[in-house]
Amino acid sequence: MAKSKADKTVKQTNRWTFAMNIGFFAGLFWGAVKIIEHYFHFTSLVPGFLVEPFFKRSFLLTWEGYLVGWAFFILFSMAATLLYTALFAKAVGPWVGVGFGMGVWALIFLLIGPVTGMMNWIAYLDWNTILTEACLFMLWGLFIGYSIAFELNDESVREPFPQETNKPQPE
Repeated sequence: MAKSKADKTVKQTNRWTFAMNIGFFAGLFWGAVKIIEHYFHFTSLVPGFLVEPFFKRSFLLTWEGYLVGWAFFILFSMAATLLYTALFAKAVGPWVGVGFGMGVWALIFLLIGPVTGMMNWIAYLDWNTILTEACLFMLWGLFIGYSIAFELNDESVREPFPQETNKPQPE
């Protein structure tokens, strides 16, 4: 049975809309992980540490402050995903995303955070906080990078089966 030309067309994903969706869900999920890691005292940074220059710490320790921090982490993730899409949309594999997450962590923890008052200098943070936050940003970057790479690159050539069928072929 021959397929018509309309059946063979592939719908193109709008990269910017897709990036905004990935950023939203990255912020939603990894922001929740940030709240959980603070609840279990894996880190000394409050979940809203990104907005600490604008709000009092006493407010950020309330449930409303947690929600403000979570919402800002979602917005931050959406902006970071747009930046990732602009710079690395054609990168394949997970390693560029891991590097992106570690780069964002380094930028925040080594430069922007201490200068703006988001946190103390890294020399004054405990090891649990440093490692927990580094791992969180690494996984956050992996999520963003691999999601963008999987959708915006032709990964179907790496599939083990031909595109016409989803059944394994005998050798």
